[in-house]
Amino acid sequence: MTPLDHGAAVAAETARFVAAVDRADPALPVPSCPDWTLADLVRHAGSVQRWFTVLLRQRIQEPPRSRDVDLKLPELPEDYPAWLADSASQAAAAFAETDPDAPMWAWGADQHARFWVRRMLFETLVHRVDAELALGRTPDVEPALAADGVDEFLTNLPFATLFAPHTAELRAEHRTIRFTRTDGAGDWLVRLRPDGFALDRDADDTPADATLRAGAADLLLLLYGRLDRTAPGIQASGDEDLLAHWFAHSAF
Repeated sequence: MTPLDHGAAVAAETARFVAAVDRADPALPVPSCPDWTLADLVRHAGSVQRWFTVLLRQRIQEPPRSRDVDLKLPELPEDYPAWLADSASQAAAAFAETDPDAPMWAWGADQHARFWVRRMLFETLVHRVDAELALGRTPDVEPALAADGVDEFLTNLPFATLFAPHTAELRAEHRTIRFTRTDGAGDWLVRLRPDGFALDRDADDTPADATLRAGAADLLLLLYGRLDRTAPGIQASGDEDLLAHWFAHSAF
């Protein structure tokens, strides 16, 4: 898989997000994020960007004890889009002065600064999709970017119990689920064991107990719960109970 410039992608995805919500009704409900309005969605995305930016600038080496950040949130929700754009500008400045290979604490698998840039990217991308869905648009996700997002999700999900405790239930008696991209290279095998689960990157020929096949964008939105496995374009086969168990416990 060709390496992506995650920092540049954060900027591009934020610009698309801002363009979508600019002049839109802040009170518009966001169906893919129940109980949230468009204003809530934008506030969340900008807050995450500013929080991660602080972590990068501090080069944290242990779990943070506080999430207190001066968000500089505008009083009026109508001003949130410009504030989100400024959040991305601050993030870009932090990216420019940070060595992506610098050791850092991270909740996921990659204990380097680059973890936070990649994580910020997919937080922003998925919520950009949420905004477009709320506005009645058909979201578009570039396939190579989506494939990287699938990999990032499956790589880090085993570590997500910190804030998504239900993921601890993703275990089984040696069962496997394969996620296969149909519009390019990409194949991910997840092994569920009695003590947990992990991504197996070297199992191309291993039979799976259940398989999900789709284009990269659909796979990404499926993993994030923005598509159902019965949606057109998703090919599901194998153990239905195993798939039901996965999707009941894999959201974060």
